[in-house]
Amino acid sequence: MPVQLKSLLPATLCALFPLACGTAFAGIYPDKPIRLVCPIPPGGTTDLVARLLAQKLTESLGQQVIVDNRGGAGGIIGTEMVARSAPDGYTLLMGSMTTHAINPAFHKSLSYDPVRSFQPVSRIIAAPQLLVVHPSVAAKSVKELISLAKAKPGQLTYATASMGTAPHLAYELFKSMAGVDIVGVPYKGSGPSIVDLVGGQVQSMITGILVLMPHVKSGKLRALAVTSPARAPVMPDLPTVAESGLPGFDVRVWFGAFLPAGSPKSIVTLLNERIRKIVEAPDVRQRLIDQGADPVSDTPEQFGAYVKTELARWTKVVNDTGARIE
Repeated sequence: MPVQLKSLLPATLCALFPLACGTAFAGIYPDKPIRLVCPIPPGGTTDLVARLLAQKLTESLGQQVIVDNRGGAGGIIGTEMVARSAPDGYTLLMGSMTTHAINPAFHKSLSYDPVRSFQPVSRIIAAPQLLVVHPSVAAKSVKELISLAKAKPGQLTYATASMGTAPHLAYELFKSMAGVDIVGVPYKGSGPSIVDLVGGQVQSMITGILVLMPHVKSGKLRALAVTSPARAPVMPDLPTVAESGLPGFDVRVWFGAFLPAGSPKSIVTLLNERIRKIVEAPDVRQRLIDQGADPVSDTPEQFGAYVKTELARWTKVVNDTGARIE
């Protein structure tokens, strides 16, 4: 068969049999390594999830999936890079609530659109956060913290690792729903913020379960609630914020895989199937649960709808609370 005719055959058959095309030709992908861009430096939760996914996808696809850390500007630099990449299935993004909901809420002039610039593949995790106070605070429940804050407006403080992040907006949402005035104190990184919280320089904080749990177990911090609508498997005796006086409160920091917009549907379908099998595997599920996260797998359509909902939600929180990046 002439080379020209052979090269046209797949496209011709796809035009004639579009429903069969994804299955029939998914086998030719991938035929070279895939880059998984993690838009933050190594070491954080996003990076840990990206490396776990890369390892399992490498095993599943038979091609190396390489994590490429492109940190900077709160995840904007790496996210923009993927948005500009060729839609050929060989550049994936480990996107998140920050890259697709929070950054667009704060930055109106991003060079990428969180919806139009990407093809959602699947969510991977939704991680609840933990609300804690220093033991010196006379509050042993969410209701008591709210009552104390209302009795002392502007006198209590909360620490945040940096402005414009999920924990920052989680606490701003908490303040707004509770109708309290608690002063935010920004830090450059989670390390210094937790040191001051444990030392009593600030009174409270919302952030990831894993980083706070050792201090809770040692008695240096008091856990009041988790921010998810259901209790966290790693702390089943701890109530949720919603059941503790703020019905409807729900903050879960999510992560998921994206491709550039325009990526072939057959590749999107293949990657979605493989990622869902990975997330649903018992060993991976347990590993994620042990990290304080809820494993999630959904269709590209479900994930796309979820991103739109989250973008609208956090844009409203930023507008309603007047939260700013200092």
